Amino acid sequence: MSTRQLWRLTVRDEFCAGHALRHYQGKCERLHGHNFGVELCVEGEKLADGTEMLLDFKVLKTILKEVLSSLDHCILNEQPPFDEINPSSENLARHIWQEVMQRLSAHPDPQARLVRPHSVTVAEKGQQSATYMELMA
Repeated sequence: MSTRQLWRLTVRDEFCAGHALRHYQGKCERLHGHNFGVELCVEGEKLADGTEMLLDFKVLKTILKEVLSSLDHCILNEQPPFDEINPSSENLARHIWQEVMQRLSAHPDPQARLVRPHSVTVAEKGQQSATYMELMA
């Protein structure tokens, strides 16, 4: 039986934003704000020659910070794609995953192009969160 090596790295950050959930029957349909917590987990199968690291945490933190900066201190309902889709934690997690994937695949560091997002978790509060991932077929 052959084995496959896999490494996962996780970084966390947060952003502050307001949103109103469309078609929601309750007070969250009104504009309100959160300090959203975000956890990004990436995975890969090849460590870099020399450093023997999957990816420098600094690269990963910078990418996540870039993605979150477009969401920070704004009304999410006014920002694409949330001007058309509901700014739920589920949709935020998917959006962040897709933006991170784009940045990794276009990154100048060749090691960044060898990793892919495993999951993105968005928490409105510490007790509840939504996680998005895309499974390889």
